[in-house]
Amino acid sequence: MAFAQEAPQAEDNADAEIVVTAQGRSQLLSDVPVAISAVNAETLQNSGANDIRQLNQVAPSLLVSSTGSEANGSARIRGIGTVGDNPGLESSVPVFIDGVYRSRSGIGLNELGEIDRVEVQRGPQGTLGGRNSSAGLISIYSKKPSFTFGGSGELTYGNYDFMRAATSFTGPISEQLAFRVDGVYVKRDGFYRDDQNGRDVNNRDRYFLRGQLLFEPTDALSVLLIADYTSRTEECCAATHVDRTVNQFIGDLNNSSTTGVASTTTSNNIINVLRDLGQPLAAFNQGFGRNISVSPNRVFTGETKDYGFSGQVDYDFGGATLTSITAYRQYRSGQASDGDYSEVDILYRAPSDDLYRQFHTFTQELRLQGEAFDGKLDWLVGGFFVNEKLTLSDNLRFGNQYGRFATCRIISGILGGDLARLYSPTSQSCVIPGVGTATIGGDSGLSGPDILAAFTRLDNLNNMGSTNDRYFQNGTNFAAFTHNILHITDALDLTLGLRYTSDKKTFNASFGNDNTACTAIQGLVTDDLDNPLTTATARALAGSLIGLGCQGNSTAELNGVSINDKRSEDEFTGTAILSWKATDDLLVYGSFARGYKAGGFNLDRSALKSPIRTFAASGGAQALVGNLQFDPELVDSYELGAKFSNGPFGLSVSAFRSDFSSFQLNTFNGTVFLVQNVNGCDNLVGGSNADTDLSNTTGSCATADITYGVRTQGLELEASLTPARNFRMAAGLTYAKTTYRDDLIGTKNGAPLDLALRKLPGDNLSNAPEMVATSSVTWTPDIGSNGMSGLVYIDGRMTSDYNTGSDLFPQKEQDGFAVFNARIGLRGADEAWGIELWGQNIFNQDYAQVAFNSPFQAGQSSAPFVDPQYPGGRQIFSQFLAEPRTYGITLRGKF
Repeated sequence: MAFAQEAPQAEDNADAEIVVTAQGRSQLLSDVPVAISAVNAETLQNSGANDIRQLNQVAPSLLVSSTGSEANGSARIRGIGTVGDNPGLESSVPVFIDGVYRSRSGIGLNELGEIDRVEVQRGPQGTLGGRNSSAGLISIYSKKPSFTFGGSGELTYGNYDFMRAATSFTGPISEQLAFRVDGVYVKRDGFYRDDQNGRDVNNRDRYFLRGQLLFEPTDALSVLLIADYTSRTEECCAATHVDRTVNQFIGDLNNSSTTGVASTTTSNNIINVLRDLGQPLAAFNQGFGRNISVSPNRVFTGETKDYGFSGQVDYDFGGATLTSITAYRQYRSGQASDGDYSEVDILYRAPSDDLYRQFHTFTQELRLQGEAFDGKLDWLVGGFFVNEKLTLSDNLRFGNQYGRFATCRIISGILGGDLARLYSPTSQSCVIPGVGTATIGGDSGLSGPDILAAFTRLDNLNNMGSTNDRYFQNGTNFAAFTHNILHITDALDLTLGLRYTSDKKTFNASFGNDNTACTAIQGLVTDDLDNPLTTATARALAGSLIGLGCQGNSTAELNGVSINDKRSEDEFTGTAILSWKATDDLLVYGSFARGYKAGGFNLDRSALKSPIRTFAASGGAQALVGNLQFDPELVDSYELGAKFSNGPFGLSVSAFRSDFSSFQLNTFNGTVFLVQNVNGCDNLVGGSNADTDLSNTTGSCATADITYGVRTQGLELEASLTPARNFRMAAGLTYAKTTYRDDLIGTKNGAPLDLALRKLPGDNLSNAPEMVATSSVTWTPDIGSNGMSGLVYIDGRMTSDYNTGSDLFPQKEQDGFAVFNARIGLRGADEAWGIELWGQNIFNQDYAQVAFNSPFQAGQSSAPFVDPQYPGGRQIFSQFLAEPRTYGITLRGKF
């Protein structure tokens, strides 16, 4: 995916058809027999695209979003993408910038400088080079050095005190050497207001620098050197509570109940607990308001550094061309957070040098391509190597109010609310002094003293947890590939591609943890879980006390413990395309592709085991390390398409179907992140409903009956019309039915699906709307006879309903909506200067990027808060909101 230098620079004219390199050679977009969207420099500028998120407006099959951290941006194509915040999962839709693979797609959320074009390829990729992809890829091509002096500048000011300055210079150093320098600086206030601590959140404060040298000593040799550096110091990413005005399925979840009374059919005890510990009730019912709840002195401070170097050498031997791309990149991002998104101090990550995720990535690609048999065969062979060293350092800790929150959650909600009469949030263990302890002790029988002692330990569990957990993954990936186009006739082509990939990963982790409350509670009441001589009350309380005291396997038992593991896999993938140029204006094609995304390790200790039993009882943490592995994702993809272009009018149509096996899913269940492979089953053990019940033991599958678990199929249309020289219209429509099979299992060995995912069978995937339509209109009328011109531009994206949560709980549904951007301006001759007024999301459309379970904030489970409307019981929900309306003015100049 590194053909940045083989295509000529795109015209600065939206009317010119784009030249792409999707098949390893420069071709007009309409001549490429693959599904691809290409966006040129002018369209990117008009849409306000500074990073890959704005591509949503002009590429209907693409959806890019960011959630808990800017480092976790996720790209989806045709409803398929990598979900969640775990860096152990590779991207289903990787990003390549100037032919260089970026370790995770969220890195594309940086400023990009001046861009020549962006290509969004849909479907599995891999036989042309670069890293494998199972759903598609995004290739970004920067403007390159020129042997003609030139420069450009931009100054922008907008609401939220938005300031952006960008500049670029290019020109010759000698007859054989040219340079280019790009720089961008951005600063903006945040979209959220934290009144508790007097600050804005989700702000911008970043800069980007890139330098390039192009050396062309002969017509046969070209050397391009690129170095870039990005710095971001920002606060991200805040969230608000979801209420019934946002989602009707919230119902009465956000209603408080009478103090001392258990949850009723129209109330939720967890709201009482949060209210009594300091959370304003107004925060649960502000719709799309942007006043956030943050605990005192907790922050979302983040710092990101991203830099790298690359060198591309192209040498034309006459009969073949050799391309070498060598690159080294380092990416480091740390993000503090108030992890519960409330004013109650439950969970946090403090700013620290021990809080970060870091990638050191070295890549080397070699390609040799040419022609044979008098031009009847375009052949390409090559190899790709990547060494990726990933470090994740974490300091997640329970907050200063966690202990009281946990005991109050138990007292207000356990045993059907029988203990709610004892609720006293200002008292030790959240119970009325005297009568509370006496009642609990008496109801717990022989276990009474241990239960009461465990309550005391839990109540004092404050500011404990990880001191420093470190996860290390060293991945080595080697691939050999070939991609060949056989011209059977002047109009009929057969393309055959094959790739062999070997992927190896070594993993180790070391833990630092000072949660001695967990080990003490386990020591006090573990025996009460199974003791037939104790009472049902004691058994229920023992499970709750351990569960809340050891959430996510946060335990001092892991302090100083290290674990390690390794895995390797080999896979053949490939493609076959038959294309026919029926006329000079019409191309039709059919294709098959097999794609692959590597397996790996879940970088989260919570996946080692349930927190209830000790690690010693399971043979130690090392004996459980295999639970962190997940399988590779495979896809078989089929496509039929046609492309028509006669100059002023262009139309492309594609029908597709892709079946994914061992689909990699990352889900937050309100307590921990689950990484689960998803497969289908033709004959589910226990019947077709065994994967939708409340048991983790039902719904297995015989190996012979295992099949794909996810299918995306549908139709894509993209059209453009230029009825006059200065007027252009473009439109796109994607219908994608991206669904799970009706009967699902977990691993390829036939294990049952995790019960937290019981809503998945037969439903659409998260963030996978069935219908998306995009459109844009550009008018650049001449003004007078001195070369001046105007600019009128508007684009829109309409999206149908979809669910934003990977567990598909109805409380995470997002109604359909439309977003529009607009720009008007005046430009001088040859666009030497310009002034533009612009607006993004001009109608101020409110919507959520992702809704999720508010961490640990689940109330009593009882009717009517049960399936199907309330699969989370009295779990409440939070949301990451999309950006509001922004507007401003931009001044441009170039020479």
